[in-house]
Amino acid sequence: MSLSFPHPAEPGADPFSHWPWRRWRQAWRRWSLWSLLVILVISMLVTMVWLAGRYEASQVQDKLERDAINATGDIRVALNRNLQDLQALNTADDDIAAWKVRAAGVLQVRRELMRIEWRSADLRLRAHAETPYRSINWGDHSLLPESSLTCTHARRLNGPSYSPSHFQLLGEGLGTETMDVCLPQTHNGHLVGYVIGTYSLQGILMSQVGKTLPRTQEVSFTEPDGTRLALLGAAWRGSRMFTSQQLLDLPGNTLVLRMDSWHRAPSVFPNVMTALVTLMSIALVSVVVVLVRDNRRRLRAERDLGDALAFRKAMEDSLVTGMRARDLQGHITYVNPGFCNMVGFTAEELLGLNVAPYWPPELAEEYIQRRDHRISGASPPPREGHESVFMRKDGTRFPVLVFEAPLINAQGMHTGWMSAFVDISEQRRMEELSRASQERLQATARLATVGEMASLLSHELTQPLAAISSYATGSLNMLSHTPPPAHALQQQDLRRAMEHIGAQAERAGRVIKSVRDFVRRRDQSRELISAAELFEAVQPLVNLQARKLGVQVRIEVEPQLPPVLCDPTMVEQVLLNLARNGMQAMDSLQVPARVLALRARHNESYGQRWVEFSVADCGVGIPPEVAEQLFTPFFTTRAEGMGLGLSLCRTVVEQHGGHLVHRPNNPQGTEFVFTLPAHGE
Repeated sequence: MSLSFPHPAEPGADPFSHWPWRRWRQAWRRWSLWSLLVILVISMLVTMVWLAGRYEASQVQDKLERDAINATGDIRVALNRNLQDLQALNTADDDIAAWKVRAAGVLQVRRELMRIEWRSADLRLRAHAETPYRSINWGDHSLLPESSLTCTHARRLNGPSYSPSHFQLLGEGLGTETMDVCLPQTHNGHLVGYVIGTYSLQGILMSQVGKTLPRTQEVSFTEPDGTRLALLGAAWRGSRMFTSQQLLDLPGNTLVLRMDSWHRAPSVFPNVMTALVTLMSIALVSVVVVLVRDNRRRLRAERDLGDALAFRKAMEDSLVTGMRARDLQGHITYVNPGFCNMVGFTAEELLGLNVAPYWPPELAEEYIQRRDHRISGASPPPREGHESVFMRKDGTRFPVLVFEAPLINAQGMHTGWMSAFVDISEQRRMEELSRASQERLQATARLATVGEMASLLSHELTQPLAAISSYATGSLNMLSHTPPPAHALQQQDLRRAMEHIGAQAERAGRVIKSVRDFVRRRDQSRELISAAELFEAVQPLVNLQARKLGVQVRIEVEPQLPPVLCDPTMVEQVLLNLARNGMQAMDSLQVPARVLALRARHNESYGQRWVEFSVADCGVGIPPEVAEQLFTPFFTTRAEGMGLGLSLCRTVVEQHGGHLVHRPNNPQGTEFVFTLPAHGE
């Protein structure tokens, strides 16, 4: 096969048409891969050289740190050994000559010691010995101030103490840094003297560090601020310096041991060769990887496709929701195991069918019309489903919720419809059970309302019926006299008693009506009434029971109180109930003064005006364990009580927008307080 190109001289010919764009792209890809490989090799080579230098530098620094730590440990051990030798100079006798002999032996062995003194407890010099290895003019025998302070510190510590370093002249303008150690000498627990040793810092370095000091290091003693005191070693000056410092913490003094080391630039040539060989091997492997990249990509795609297929299969098998796919002609092309379990047919029985066997016969025509409507292109949104009825293989019907969506392939073409089915038979059964339970709860609530109404009626009718009985008994007693009373005053009393009987009977009727409205939760008939009128309405009944129990009733109404909008009958019953409870609380021998106080006054709280009513008694009070359950229904402390009075009182007050509480009444008793909203002008 031959290729022909237009000649450049021909009209309309492109002079660059013999360079196909594909060849340019392939060449660019090839050179870009090689360029990327070269850049990668150079980058890794530079990185390896840098890492090799860093590694060698870290090795040198680590070795220097170890040497400094070892030297510090050796110096500390040597100083402790010298302390033992100085301690051994202490003897029970006072033979100065023998002491000098022993001290000379110590100085001959311990060359870092320059002088040893034996001083009394008052720091007077008794004997001394000097090193035979150098001649030093020590001057007079007076003690330096810093040495005196060191001995004072040693006596306080009852142990050795080191002085700060000081400069000692050696003659001819020369000198050395020295350091004193003071060791207290005791006998039978009493201080008998001191042994003072003078160290040469240079001698400590020579005797303890100089033997193992390499030629490329120098060691020195410095103060914490960096002042150099003694130096040993002559280091070879290189291009890089490494430094390590260690603290030599002694009692009374702190020195810094510093080690400096100079090295040439790290010898990275062997490392570079090794790295170069490694990088070339990596480059060759990279070329092989580039050559087989397409094959590996194809294998990876096949493996991912197999994993995706297995994952989808596992997901389909675990779904409870039924899935069904149909093509554009309405034939079933796919069903999942969940759908097969739902209808009772196998996948082989359903695939390829146009009319589904799970359609009920009486609804088949409707479902066919719906299917044709879907195939024509009209489909609800995927999230909006509709209910249908399916038939299992055994003939049983069950409701399902159907969601449908278009089936789009990878090329974006519409190839059919995907439907999801949810069996809602259990949901329908739970809804029926919930509806039946709700009806039973409503019936139970009505029965409870009837019981509450009966309890409330029996509780609230006690007061008016008791008053009627009392007035009727008094009238019968007046009529039982012989001859019958004919006096005008007696007739007036009978007329008043009959009027009271009629009023209390009317009151009983109002109580029944108010309680009926209260139980039905209707709006009670409310009217404006003052606190004084409420107290006047309940005062006869309160006085009637107060006379029986020997209780004195006091009514206090603050002047110019605003009226309240309330149901007078229910509020009067609250006052009567609280007053009766207060009088019963004082029905005890422990209460000599029985006074019941009814009060009404202003109360402004939370930015609102209230009328506060209070009923205070002088009883024995309410224990804390009873106060926690005081307003609980059916809780009572009396054998004949029902435990509904205070609970109903609080309900009435709260329906009027107020609140009912109790608190101690000083000096004795309990005070119940409830509030009602004040009515504005």
